[in-house]
Amino acid sequence: MNFLKNLFKHPGRATVIAVPFLWLTFAFLIPFLIVLRISFTDLDSGDGSPFGTLMTVVDGVVTLKVKIANYLYIAQDELYAITYLNSIKFAAITAALCLAIGYPFAYFMARAKPAIRPVLLMLVMMPFWTSFLLRIYAWKGILANNGILNSFLIDIGMISEPLHLMNTKFSLIIGMVYAYLPFMILPLYANLVKMDVRFIEAAADLGATPWQTFWRVTVPLSKSGIIAGTMLVFIPAVGEYVIPELLGGPETLMIGRQLWDEFFTNNDWPLASSVTVVVILLILVPMAIFNKYQAEQEARK
Repeated sequence: MNFLKNLFKHPGRATVIAVPFLWLTFAFLIPFLIVLRISFTDLDSGDGSPFGTLMTVVDGVVTLKVKIANYLYIAQDELYAITYLNSIKFAAITAALCLAIGYPFAYFMARAKPAIRPVLLMLVMMPFWTSFLLRIYAWKGILANNGILNSFLIDIGMISEPLHLMNTKFSLIIGMVYAYLPFMILPLYANLVKMDVRFIEAAADLGATPWQTFWRVTVPLSKSGIIAGTMLVFIPAVGEYVIPELLGGPETLMIGRQLWDEFFTNNDWPLASSVTVVVILLILVPMAIFNKYQAEQEARK
């Protein structure tokens, strides 16, 4: 109640809070509730509704019909378990590689001269000026059997015949790391550029080597940037569809492709909605637990 009273006392603050709150409600919460509703209905109830009816009123009696068969089917079908695990595995590998590649680059940007930092930022954001689809298609031309990379390796004598690089786990991971690397670099840079260099100087004065200073001072102080970058990469990578479709090949099982098949090939919207809900829960529940743990850790300090 005190929170609401403070908002009404400061209408400007209330407006600033209300605008993004309403946007999140209409753009995310309401669509999720619609998908959740569809997941509990029949594909065709015979009443003209394409997704069935969740609640009916007959002679003043309200009947709630909730179908959980889709969730039971997902829990029992081995295909979905493998698909979920593959999606989490590839997303985790992508996040780890983006962190390994992006952290040194973000650190270099943060320690560069202020005059050249905007140029480095522009280089990181430049891929966003081109269509995402075109950038992924470019990797098909690079990794194909007669593509740029194989032609170069044959010309310099490293290989005698083309390597099979396309439609493999290698091409999938390369494409995902390339696509999501800027999402790791930007939050890391924002964190590192604000870091107080006096901590680093103090560690050096106390006899710490540059490597010890990096692990014991720089990395702990940049933990929030690491977490933010990892979340920004991991969450969209779990549900990625375009990259597995174009670079992963038909044998690559990821939840984004499975969702596409259920929605548009099998035309089973209730089952596809159930898969979507499970994906969201698999992402949000660990995040909520981790955020709670982080809040408890901060409260103890």
